[in-house]
Amino acid sequence: MTESVFIDRASGTGFDTATELINAYIERFSKEVSAATGADVRFNSLDGDGFTRVKRGSATVGINVLEEAGELIFVSRIMKTPAQNKEACFRRLLELNYSATSDAAFALEKSTDTICLRAQRSIAGLDYDEFEEMLSTVATVADEWDDRLIEEFS
Repeated sequence: MTESVFIDRASGTGFDTATELINAYIERFSKEVSAATGADVRFNSLDGDGFTRVKRGSATVGINVLEEAGELIFVSRIMKTPAQNKEACFRRLLELNYSATSDAAFALEKSTDTICLRAQRSIAGLDYDEFEEMLSTVATVADEWDDRLIEEFS
């Protein structure tokens, strides 16, 4: 019998893949949101590519497990790179990265010329509280800044 690679520290439950661990965390997050809101809230498990989305306010957060690399990425697309005032926009994003994004950071998705907010972490040693904190950070910051940045630079 082989030992599980990923262990949930709170419950001691072992998982053979990062995807199984993150799906368990998504299920737990669904239950906690349901309890907090009094409504039956269900977030989708990761698909075959290790991806799902969670909506919060005006922001949608993608959750992506890179199984081979053992990495977890949270990403929220904010806006297309503006045609005008790019330098001012990028300066604003760098200033926000310093003061307003916590463990997340604004980044440029080169292939789509899209400004995103993202957070990335190794899944090794990740516990549920860290998962929830990263998800909450990206969702909260994206929800706070997406409309403001679009208004300011579009």
